[in-house]
Amino acid sequence: MIKKNLTLLLSMAAFFYACSPSSNNETEDSQQENESKISDGWIQLFNGEDLNDWVVKISKHELNDNFANTFRVEDGLMKVRYDEYDQFDKQYGHIFYKNPFSYYLLRVEYRFVGEQAEGGEGWATRNSGAMLHSQDPATMMVDQDFPISIEGQMLGGDGENPRPTSNLCTPGTNVVIDGELFTPHCVTANSKTYHGEQWVTAEFLVLGDSVVHHILEGEKVLTYYSPQIGGDNVNPFDPEVKVDGKPLKSGYISLQSESHPIDFRKVELFDLAPYSESKEMLQKAIDKIMK
Repeated sequence: MIKKNLTLLLSMAAFFYACSPSSNNETEDSQQENESKISDGWIQLFNGEDLNDWVVKISKHELNDNFANTFRVEDGLMKVRYDEYDQFDKQYGHIFYKNPFSYYLLRVEYRFVGEQAEGGEGWATRNSGAMLHSQDPATMMVDQDFPISIEGQMLGGDGENPRPTSNLCTPGTNVVIDGELFTPHCVTANSKTYHGEQWVTAEFLVLGDSVVHHILEGEKVLTYYSPQIGGDNVNPFDPEVKVDGKPLKSGYISLQSESHPIDFRKVELFDLAPYSESKEMLQKAIDKIMK
């Protein structure tokens, strides 16, 4: 269940999104009509059957070359596998949903399985992520390692030591934390560690270029503001795409391939953009979907 502190936080969320004035022409009747539409508005990004709605980009390979069958669907799961690789060789991959989004709640259910691919780097053990507000995969260079994006990092425990998950990493981006521009690459979330092959539910509440909340198993574990292009940790890149200081108002969503096998059984999204022009309607939509 959503904890009381998260409920309180989310009740304030509309005050932190990029300020857009409510329409003066919106009548009470239209507000009621819109509210009635806030129901089963989830979009199943992964349909459990195929990858037809997704675009693959793997470093060192052309767009839509699903090298070595890295991304596949088996047993109703989206799987990331390396059994057809000789060496991982820094062939970082991402699978992008076909459409971009701006205001949304993304929900992902994942688990790490098996052993890391031969040649994977130590930091990439039991490591993956959901890339938010990502650049269009068609604008990535052939050898580019990561898309310019905000990463909701997914980490699995090693069986012994604490290893928080749902962290933030920033390939080619920066965010604002505590009122200041935060430029280090990663921020550790206030989360527990998940060892073994258990399923984990991660949610990301993204409100344009204003605020992002990371929510893990119903508890808020990280919040930051004003995502924007900037910084390092993406290589190479097209300088016409990486315009430092540009606010990230919207973008694509992708899931990572970083050398450790991982399964995704649910990737779904509630599109909040239809409610973003009204603070009241946005808040009602957030309250309803978070219950």
